[in-house]
Amino acid sequence: MKRSIKKRVAGTFIGVMALTLVVIGVFHWAFMEKFYLSKKMDVLTDSWDSVNSLRDPIQEVGQEFHQFCDSNNLTYAVVNLSSSPYLLNTNSLDESLASRLIGNIMGQETENTEVLRKGKDGAYLISQSHDRFQGKDFLELWGRLDNGDFYIVRCPLESIADSAAISNQFYIYIGLAVVLVSAVLIWLITRKMVKPLQELTALSERMADLDFNAQYTSGGEDEIGELGRNFNRMSDRLEKAVSELKSANLKLQKDIEKRVQIDEMRTEFLSNVSHELKTPIALIQGYAEGLKDNISDDPESREFYCDVIIDESAKMNRMVRQLLTLNQLEFGNDRLSMERFDLAELIRGVLQSSHILIEQKEAKILFQQKDPVPVWGDEFKIEEVVTNYLTNALNHLEGEKVIEITCREWNGTVTTTVFNTGQPIPAEDLDKIWEKFYKVDKARTREYGGSGIGLSIVKAIMDSHQQKCWAKNYENGVAFSFTLESR
Repeated sequence: MKRSIKKRVAGTFIGVMALTLVVIGVFHWAFMEKFYLSKKMDVLTDSWDSVNSLRDPIQEVGQEFHQFCDSNNLTYAVVNLSSSPYLLNTNSLDESLASRLIGNIMGQETENTEVLRKGKDGAYLISQSHDRFQGKDFLELWGRLDNGDFYIVRCPLESIADSAAISNQFYIYIGLAVVLVSAVLIWLITRKMVKPLQELTALSERMADLDFNAQYTSGGEDEIGELGRNFNRMSDRLEKAVSELKSANLKLQKDIEKRVQIDEMRTEFLSNVSHELKTPIALIQGYAEGLKDNISDDPESREFYCDVIIDESAKMNRMVRQLLTLNQLEFGNDRLSMERFDLAELIRGVLQSSHILIEQKEAKILFQQKDPVPVWGDEFKIEEVVTNYLTNALNHLEGEKVIEITCREWNGTVTTTVFNTGQPIPAEDLDKIWEKFYKVDKARTREYGGSGIGLSIVKAIMDSHQQKCWAKNYENGVAFSFTLESR
């Protein structure tokens, strides 16, 4: 089963991002509270340094320090025990914090207390303790200042835990939002990145089917763009190579058959030529002798004799040209030039060049092919085939006087059919009409000057292309068809 590279790339990016966020979240959950605790201990230490730098903290601690304590949720007390009663400076609502400090000094508050950090030379202690009176846990710092006063400051641990929990919860929400938004962005970016690769895949499939008209169009200056341009160059070269190979293959096959057929064709050719030229030569000779012997002095009769001689000479000249063309095709002396061309455009050109004859015959032409029909072949010779079919249809046009031309493509082959209304061809003659000099209705053939060679030329051209041509009867007419490769 084919796996989409777009899904694989997007899935990999999203998976790595999600895993990274999960790992960060685990560390955040495990160490955030400890990190907060460490930062709070730094805040307590900063407060110690600030108070310890004062000469008389009880008198000099002012509004700025109070604001610092309020912003960090700190409660402090400075006690001078050398006076009686002792002096106190605190931001607490009562003197319980001072009592706590005195209890620490006297060693009465060691229970439920865990020392976390000591100051330089043991000047102060930072501990995690439980206040039995308030029933809360605190992070507190206490010690003796340089001036001899005692100082205690603390903040509730509950606020630290709450802040860490809120931070963790906020991280989860932000992490999920980031994953969702990033997934959408990564999917869009991946689709844009993979689109040229998908186009190259489709291009390679068409090239595998020998459709070399396919071109990479997405462009780009990166490696994919360069690969696409290389595909285009390869397509052009392969089309040229296939064209040359088809021409060479046809030539090789013709060469193989040539020696076998040459003697038989020569004999048949001489026999048919002798038979076909016998009648016009006899007519020319008879009328010429009549003119020489002055059989008739009537100018009109003499002009008639001259017209017969000219007409028969023209027919002989046309027959000789057709025979030469047929001879070159059958003996392989006329090489094919295989190329890819638009058959529909060729048919329209033949109809345009024959419009005078079409008007004379009062023919109704039906050709509704609008899209191009690309085929392989010798364009000049295929034009001769179409012209022969059209001329044959015009010469045998009867009834509704309709000529319909169609092109149908199936499985790599285009079948072109020229149908005309008129009398069907006798069934016993259908296979013989392709033979040289064969005429179904000799009287009618002679009437329009036919020699019986046109369809033989068509057969020879299609044989040289290794394609088929045939005729089929219908109730109201006859259809002539031929095939060409479309790829």
